Amino acid sequence: MRRRKRQLNEANLPLMEHLKALRKVLVISAYAIALGSIIGWFVSDQVFAFFARPVLQLEGIKFITTTPLEPMLVKLKVSVVTGMTLALPVLMWQIWSFILPALKQTERKYLYIIVPSSVLLFLGGAALCFFIVLPLGIGFLMFVGGGAVESTPFLTKTSYLSFLLAFLMTFGLVFQLPIVLLILIRIGLLSPQTLAKKRRWAVLGMVVLAVVVSPTPDLVTQLLMAGPMYLLYEISIWLGYLVARRRDRDLASY
Repeated sequence: MRRRKRQLNEANLPLMEHLKALRKVLVISAYAIALGSIIGWFVSDQVFAFFARPVLQLEGIKFITTTPLEPMLVKLKVSVVTGMTLALPVLMWQIWSFILPALKQTERKYLYIIVPSSVLLFLGGAALCFFIVLPLGIGFLMFVGGGAVESTPFLTKTSYLSFLLAFLMTFGLVFQLPIVLLILIRIGLLSPQTLAKKRRWAVLGMVVLAVVVSPTPDLVTQLLMAGPMYLLYEISIWLGYLVARRRDRDLASY
C-alpha cells in the first residue's frame, strides 16, 4: 500500500512542478505589469493621445463619452496596456522559460536570443499594425456604405481602445511565427526542407489564418497581415538551415 502510494506521488510530481512553475510565471508577470501600470498611470493621457492619432487624422470623426465612468475606465485600461508594454521583456522571458522547460543548462543561453527576438517581433508587428494597417482599416470601416445614408461618425473611447488592442495583439502574436518555426526546427520536429516544400500550403494556411484572426473583415487588412507572415515564413526557412546545421553539429559532438 505504501509502495503504491509512493508511486502515485512520484507520478504526480511532474504535474506539481509544472503548476509551481506556472504559479511563479503568473506571480512575476503580475508584479511586472503592476509596476509598469503605476508608471503608465502618469503618462496614460499622453499614451491615449498617441493611440488616437489614426482616428484624429481622419476628417469628420470625433470621440464621445457616453457614461460618467468611461474616462476613468479608459485611463485605467491605458495604464495597464502601458504597464504590459513596459513589462514585455519580463513577460516574454517568463513565457518562454515556461514553454521551454526542457532546455539543458548549456542551452539556456538560447533564451537570450529567443526573448529579445520575440520582443522585437511583437513590437514590429504592433508597429506595422498601428502605422499602416490600422489607419486603412478604420478609414474603410467608418466610411464604407456612407453614401447610402448620410450620417455623422462618432467613436467612444472604450470601443476604440478595445478595437485597437485587438488589432495590436493579433499582429504582435502573428509575428511570433519565426520563433515558433525555428524552435521546432531546433528540436527536430521540423526541417527547413519541409518548410520549403510546403510553401503552397503555407500560403493557403496564412490566408485562412488572416481571414480568421483579422479583427476586420476587409480584404486589405487581411492581405496586409498575410503578406508579412509569408515574408517571415521565408526568412524562417533560410534561418532554419543555419539552425539545423548547428543542431546537427551539436548532436555529432555528443
